[in-house]
Amino acid sequence: MLFSIFLLLFLPCVGMSAVFVVYICLLWFAANTRSSAEPRLPVKRVSEKGLSASDLDKLPKTSGKELTRGTECAVCLEEIEAEQPARVVPGCNHGFHLQCADTWLSKQSFCPVCRAKLQPQPFLTSSDENPC
Repeated sequence: MLFSIFLLLFLPCVGMSAVFVVYICLLWFAANTRSSAEPRLPVKRVSEKGLSASDLDKLPKTSGKELTRGTECAVCLEEIEAEQPARVVPGCNHGFHLQCADTWLSKQSFCPVCRAKLQPQPFLTSSDENPC
């Protein structure tokens, strides 16, 4: 009687353990054959280099009170106060904190809101357009 109770409790545990070991072996085998059979491609496309420091200096600067397209910085998600310096991305006119924009644009050369591509060519200011 005691032996039959022991078998009733022990055999299902052994069976489940065997199924678990087989499952782990199959997962390990599938992972190793897939990684050796086909080379893995990078998940994220390598981004182009951002803007240089001289290009960042040519971008328009303003204050928070002069922004026209909202006062929330999309990089840090905080409000741009009226007295804080801000940077405006040419073309799309999105505004950001000066430090947030410079940090972002030094690594990526596109607007963090609309993904508009910024060319690394010199940016023209109003004084550069008409030399006379």
